[in-house]
Amino acid sequence: MSRKANIYGGGAQTNANGLLFEQTTSLNDALRSAGYYLNGCDVFIDNKHIGKSVPQQKVYTEFLSPMGIDYRNYNSKQWRPDECFINFSNKTAYIIEKKFQNTVGSVDEKLPGCDFKKKEYIKLFTPLGYKVEYIYVFNDWFKDRKYKDVLDYIAESNCIICFNEIPVNILGL
Repeated sequence: MSRKANIYGGGAQTNANGLLFEQTTSLNDALRSAGYYLNGCDVFIDNKHIGKSVPQQKVYTEFLSPMGIDYRNYNSKQWRPDECFINFSNKTAYIIEKKFQNTVGSVDEKLPGCDFKKKEYIKLFTPLGYKVEYIYVFNDWFKDRKYKDVLDYIAESNCIICFNEIPVNILGL
């Protein structure tokens, strides 16, 4: 069942198209469509608890803090991913960042930051024995030739690029 998009936006600076894109590329919807069951942040298949779907602040409140990780011991600030899937079986945290663009803007300059942010998340998850995968979900705007260099850099940084959806097969499932 698809999540209904918030058409009202969040504030004066909210890009309505970006908000719609973030809401219609839902990790939870992708998991449900693939046959997984969610109870709050907990993800199940065949009554087996396989992981957690934890957006934004919930990475900390639902997983890291209960596991004894205080971000201040590892990072100078709290990073908040758009979404995150924590896979218990392969001990990997899949950090998902969504980027929507339909005009030239500041997002272009944020894209190469994936390498830095992945390293910041690695600092948080390594003490728990977890690996980190960093995933960008882009809209078709980023398929334009002018993004070739940055897309190459993202790939060279061992970050994953998806377009318009979150394919659950990249989550180690």
